[in-house]
Amino acid sequence: MRTGWIRAGVLAVAAGVALNAQLADKKVLTLAAVKKIVAAAEAEARKNNWNVAMVILDDGGHLLFCERMDGVQIAAIDVATNKARSAVYYRRPGKIFEDQLVGGRMAVLRLPGAFPFEGGLPITYGDQVIGGIGVSGATSPQDVQIAKAGLATLAP
Repeated sequence: MRTGWIRAGVLAVAAGVALNAQLADKKVLTLAAVKKIVAAAEAEARKNNWNVAMVILDDGGHLLFCERMDGVQIAAIDVATNKARSAVYYRRPGKIFEDQLVGGRMAVLRLPGAFPFEGGLPITYGDQVIGGIGVSGATSPQDVQIAKAGLATLAP
């Protein structure tokens, strides 16, 4: 009876070791990191008197944070979300799609989830995309300036 329990324990440990060998470490955005990003982005927006909506998504494109500053149109929330989601899904800034579209590459409009507007950036840790930030409400270059200010807080 006792050897059966021991054998089961040994098998469970061996299965755990085998499973660990197959799993990768994954970095994720913490609430503290998100708050740090948002504080810096909001400071940049306020410094320049730009009222915007800011959205931060996790690496799956799910909402972690949303803020709409006073006076910003409600649609800016959806635009910021689409900018951030595109950056997460395609692991690149929306400006890349915008430049392709301006250059005549209409196929960009058929890419599912691609949003060809500047103001969405992937949030990375090393070579891993761990989320995305989207900003909307000012001009596109101003939106990306705000997003970059937020991401600068994550630099080592």
